[in-house]
Amino acid sequence: MGTQTSIQTSEKPLGRDELAQLVARDIAPGSFVNLGIGQPTLVSNYLTEDQNITLHTENGMLGMGPAAEGDAVDGDLINAGKIPVTELPGASYFHHADSFAIMRGGHLDICVLGAFQVSATGDLANWHTGAPDAIPAVGGAMDLATGAKDVFVMMTLLTRDGASKLVEACTYPLTGVGCVTRVYTDKAVFLTGPDGVTVRETFGCTFEEIQELVPLPLKKAEA
Repeated sequence: MGTQTSIQTSEKPLGRDELAQLVARDIAPGSFVNLGIGQPTLVSNYLTEDQNITLHTENGMLGMGPAAEGDAVDGDLINAGKIPVTELPGASYFHHADSFAIMRGGHLDICVLGAFQVSATGDLANWHTGAPDAIPAVGGAMDLATGAKDVFVMMTLLTRDGASKLVEACTYPLTGVGCVTRVYTDKAVFLTGPDGVTVRETFGCTFEEIQELVPLPLKKAEA
């Protein structure tokens, strides 16, 4: 029996910017992409001109560039998370209803979202924890989760209490069913789907250590 090759690619867990850079590198050239509120917005800072990625923002813009800084900040030019952004040559603006038509009509290749939980079969829970004092904020997440061809999730693997956010079945209200194809976390990248969860690579820990943290069967990606 042959020995299995390690899939650990980093000596330390990835920071938010390192993870955003990894997601950006994985987006296929020419894709139309929506970046969700929070951590996913960082991805825009690491897309290259050669990739020719067109970013869509829910509030009605195609051709969004990286986050705006200094003199580039325009209070009227923001993304869905109200963060000042830049525009690239050819950028266009449109009504909110048209923006949702893009999302619902299958015109986005990828959306990148945050999450509270992701299940083994790719169910997504990212709009409400069910806590009595929590304010539900689904926004366009349901439209993105069902309308995009691929859904990537960016999140920390563990909660502040040390529980895994990657679970056998979501206990929070669902945003979408079987929609997530990849989960990018500080400790590993997971591929999800009907056949279970595969660990593509790990950061700062081994496959065996990831298995101890995640309460469901994991498979190791083939070398």
